[in-house]
Amino acid sequence: MLTIYVVSDATGGTAERVIRAALTQFNDAQVELIQLRDVRTPERVGEVVRQAAEAGAMVVHTLVSNELRGVMLEQARLHDVDAMDMLGPLLDRLATHLKLTPQEKPGLFRQLGEARKREIEAVDFAFAHDDGRNADELGRAEVVLVGVSRSMKTPTMLYLAYHGWFAANVPLIPEMPLPKPVLVLPAQRVFCLVMSQGRLVELRRARAETEGIPAEPYASPEYVRKELQYARRISLERDWRVIDATGKSVEEVGREIITLLPERKKGEG
Repeated sequence: MLTIYVVSDATGGTAERVIRAALTQFNDAQVELIQLRDVRTPERVGEVVRQAAEAGAMVVHTLVSNELRGVMLEQARLHDVDAMDMLGPLLDRLATHLKLTPQEKPGLFRQLGEARKREIEAVDFAFAHDDGRNADELGRAEVVLVGVSRSMKTPTMLYLAYHGWFAANVPLIPEMPLPKPVLVLPAQRVFCLVMSQGRLVELRRARAETEGIPAEPYASPEYVRKELQYARRISLERDWRVIDATGKSVEEVGREIITLLPERKKGEG
């Protein structure tokens, strides 16, 4: 049986997947893979090579540190161990063509993968919690946008979601009570979007014309004024932060909110 030490300064997942893919080309191959993760010092590299020599094992590694790759090469020659550098040659070739220096930070690929996974989950969450839907689950949201109709709640929510924030939005309608879950959320997680009366009237008239809905009272200046007053009043009562979106792009509003959100804890993406 062949024993292969899969050595990495992170999880070793990349090397293991490549090795297993290669092994599918060998029928009935008797191979044992031994994962050695978080190998990040020259002393640990030397220890791993000595263990491999004693076990008669082959070493396959994905060390991103140029120093550690050099130690691995030196120790493998010293102890007569067959050690294959799976990542070094590719990094060197890319550095030559890109005229850039690798960061040599372990685990970056995994971190990128985790961040991407979080973004996908956040977008799914946003679509499921748009316009007040599934309000009983709002406690899971990191940020909740409230505001009257056409105040940029949905596009801003999606911007936040694409940046990995679990966001939801709830409409503010004077004639309807707010869902209880919104009222018990910490005030720092709720943002009320507003804009000037004139701009909101324009947006509502455009929507009424496009969607064929009655423009009155929905787009009347007086009705819009009352709704905006209600939004500001309830935000003041609940100590919610108010973001004026007048003349701003979705990106500008989204970035403004992100700067006011608490920094995510490690491991949350």
